[in-house]
Amino acid sequence: MSLEKIKVLCVDDSALIRGLMSEIINSHGDMEVVAVAPDPLVARDLIKRHNPDVLTLDVEMPRMDGLDFLERLMRLRPMPVLMVSSLTEAGSEITLRALELGAVDFLQKPSLAIRSGLLEYSELIADKVRAAARSRPQHTRSRERAASRMPESVMVSSEKLVVLGASTGGPEAIRQMLEPLPANSPAILIAQHMPGGFTRSFAERLDRLCRIRVKEAEDDERVLPGQVYIAPGDRHLKLARSGANYTVQLDAGAPVNRHRPSVDVLFHSAAQHAGRNAIGVLLTGMGKDGAAGLLAMHRAGAPTLAQDEATSLVFGMPREAIALGAASEIVALEDVAPRVMALAAASGRAQRL
Repeated sequence: MSLEKIKVLCVDDSALIRGLMSEIINSHGDMEVVAVAPDPLVARDLIKRHNPDVLTLDVEMPRMDGLDFLERLMRLRPMPVLMVSSLTEAGSEITLRALELGAVDFLQKPSLAIRSGLLEYSELIADKVRAAARSRPQHTRSRERAASRMPESVMVSSEKLVVLGASTGGPEAIRQMLEPLPANSPAILIAQHMPGGFTRSFAERLDRLCRIRVKEAEDDERVLPGQVYIAPGDRHLKLARSGANYTVQLDAGAPVNRHRPSVDVLFHSAAQHAGRNAIGVLLTGMGKDGAAGLLAMHRAGAPTLAQDEATSLVFGMPREAIALGAASEIVALEDVAPRVMALAAASGRAQRL
């Protein structure tokens, strides 16, 4: 008995993109495009008619903006949505806003050689559609709940730092984890699966929202408390040592687990150079990137946290880590920030920052 195919509705004002997305999705045996729409108003009727499992949605369209449609859709009929965006500064800002509104993930729309560009992304598109189809609606959680669980008098170890990895659902999970953190939090290095054109906007957006400072990582810079370093979207992020100080290393080497940046690369470097002074955090995402690295950190004596299934948009990467025995704790998303701060205050040479 064959399994039912994932039903996809593609919404884009470009007939070329609609045709290419249909060609790519229909080339995979476990999914099919059941309808296409040139704008959200047509899409609205097609959603009622076809009841799709996944919607791919262009950001900029006539008659109704993609964000306006997404906001109404997630309020009235929540469903998995993949945004289709171009790599522009304005496009990345809009896409990040779409993730806040409830979109599962986004697809990069090539600006040149569109046909060859999209065909190269065939497997990536299929993976994102599958992950979206498996995703679960997220309940709105009060930011105050996490903030209220922070230790009232936080003593941050001068040695402690945090390394964090995420994929699908990660941008929103990272925002929810960072927002409650105080300005004197330990340094945090983050590998989020994201194209290069989006990571700077992502870091700048988080910096505006958070008390802790957030920036895109730069090669050879010193790692300092109260600072978050986001891996650029086309580089691996590694932790290194320079004398008594931790530093950032950026690496343009081959993708690992099909990703650059790779969470495994970051975690393995933390296991090697920080050992028990690092805290590993693996959040929502598809695939297995980060599981082996988290295990290496665990074996090096580091506390290791994996997001639980109930709060993960896609319980892939955390599940793989848990199956390996890599996670010393399984934690709900709203508990990650207070738990990290408690672990940072628990041991090592403590100093009030």
